[in-house]
Amino acid sequence: MTPEEKLKIEERVVELLRTVFDPEIPVDIYSLGLIYKIDVTDEGVLNVDMTLTAPNCPAADFLVEDARLKLETIEGISSVNINIVFEPEWNQDMMTEEAKLELGLL
Repeated sequence: MTPEEKLKIEERVVELLRTVFDPEIPVDIYSLGLIYKIDVTDEGVLNVDMTLTAPNCPAADFLVEDARLKLETIEGISSVNINIVFEPEWNQDMMTEEAKLELGLL
């Protein structure tokens, strides 16, 4: 897979992650800063490291499954691995300015 192909896939990943919303928060998981890493291997394996706003997030399974189903539709991806990580611990500073504005934090 060429670097250009990887870049196009990574852009599509971000585009799709912006359509995954926590049911309790009107902001997508990418804008919330929950995505720590997006990596596409030469074999087309997509590895995503993401965190949750809280370790006991009741929507965790929903968020991961929603993201996985959407990401599996990307042409050129052979499989999707979503890893839930808690380092570094998520905080509101990781959110985009738009997300903070949407949630009334600015």
